[in-house]
Amino acid sequence: MQLIAKLIQVLPLQTGMGKNGEWRKQDVVVETDGQYPKKVCISIWGDKASESVLQIGNMLDISFDVESREYNGRWYTDVKAWKVDLAMPSAGGSAQGIPEYAQQTPPPAPADFGGDSADDLPF
Repeated sequence: MQLIAKLIQVLPLQTGMGKNGEWRKQDVVVETDGQYPKKVCISIWGDKASESVLQIGNMLDISFDVESREYNGRWYTDVKAWKVDLAMPSAGGSAQGIPEYAQQTPPPAPADFGGDSADDLPF
């Protein structure tokens, strides 16, 4: 899955040792755009994102997987990023390659269709 969202919080880095060596996990909170913005906490494992990308206010392009697991009769869901990049900014408010058109006013509606007044249909 993919999401473009604004980075609003970087949580403390978590590290530890496992059977495969040292691990790093960085949780971040992003906010989606739209009429009803949503906040999502996403886990970034290892070195999937550089510190320069993880700056508050950056728009991020995040590729992620959602995974749920059961533990003691309860379900837990993780959102794990596998790629994090800066989102491409739009140039001048319009997408590149899409021409801007001047807004035109529609022509006025005719006052009379010139048909028989007994028939209400315009055709």
